[in-house]
Amino acid sequence: MAAIIARALRDERLDAADGYRLIEASGSELVAMMAAASEMRDGSHGRTVTYSRKVFIPLTNLCRQKCGYCTFARGPRDPIAHTMTPDEVMAVARAGRRQGCKEALFSLGERPEEVYDFVRDDLARWGHRTMSSYVGEMAGRVLRETGLLPHINQGIMDRDEIASLREVSASMGMMLETVSERLHERGMAHFRCPGKIPAERLRTMRDAGELRVAWTTGILIGIGETRAERVDSLLAIRELHEEYGHIQEVIVQNFRVKEDIAMRHEGEPSTFEMLRTIATARLLLGGEMNIQAPPNLTPDAHGMYLLAGINDWGGVSPVTRDHINPERPWPNLLELKQTTADAGFALRERFGLYPEYVREGGRCGGFVPEAVRPAFARLADDSGLVKREEERW
Repeated sequence: MAAIIARALRDERLDAADGYRLIEASGSELVAMMAAASEMRDGSHGRTVTYSRKVFIPLTNLCRQKCGYCTFARGPRDPIAHTMTPDEVMAVARAGRRQGCKEALFSLGERPEEVYDFVRDDLARWGHRTMSSYVGEMAGRVLRETGLLPHINQGIMDRDEIASLREVSASMGMMLETVSERLHERGMAHFRCPGKIPAERLRTMRDAGELRVAWTTGILIGIGETRAERVDSLLAIRELHEEYGHIQEVIVQNFRVKEDIAMRHEGEPSTFEMLRTIATARLLLGGEMNIQAPPNLTPDAHGMYLLAGINDWGGVSPVTRDHINPERPWPNLLELKQTTADAGFALRERFGLYPEYVREGGRCGGFVPEAVRPAFARLADDSGLVKREEERW
């Protein structure tokens, strides 16, 4: 373990065997690993931790698949199944702008028009054949009419969809979740979920890299994967980033039980499980990678994540709830600022696009679409973060 940590701190590339050793750390080894992960983070990001002030736009909660842990996707007979109208989308976006948000996160079920006639009818009424086309129109309107910068998360996409949506968004994303094929077996989390096939998700991410789209991804832990499979997933992400330089953020997200999901009787990852996974991610992915863990999913212990190597809290909304985890409210921004300060860090607001991509320096050049450049020229400081006068705590 000491040798692995020493090589990581020398910026040597760790391999799968190293990762499998790291992910099993406990006791003093875990403490040493967390200290090394923090040192790596500080060397690249200093003592600044970021977050994005966003508004959450759940365009549709209809989906062609139903994952065992998902409470967001709804069936056609569910009374809260809904696709937002254009007026509803714009009302949420305008409310976000009034509250100082910079990011509009479009999150939606995957390709519901493939399985539901009434979704196709709704789309036709608004002049579209596919949900992706509708997302593009609404993202463009939000960008033009409110100045909020769209971040689009709609599951797997083909290359043409990515290219089209790139013109109306600052960034896009999709959780890899896991590369485990086992989870597609009967009774497992991804059974009958064609959009969660690892090869398809990696193909989407590869296309995004070739098209110079800044991409957010991550792993979801506690859904039946092994620790070794977490390492395999992180290494798959690393491989793509080494080739294209487009993975702007890796999220380590913990499964939380909900009453209305198939996996409601499963156990949840402990805080220690999160800490060893976050620290492993940092040591495998390097100091420069932006690593995030959602604070609202561990409300009593998320400050510990700072000791394991994260440098970002993700999106926090003063307007909309977390529609993926609706039972978990966002932390108050003042409280999040204090938690960050107690650990010795300064909290700064970023855009949905990370500062190194906003600055377009070095390998991160060419990722900013023309349509979003004026917003950065107006609101970004020299570091690529939101100007301090724009921060309203």
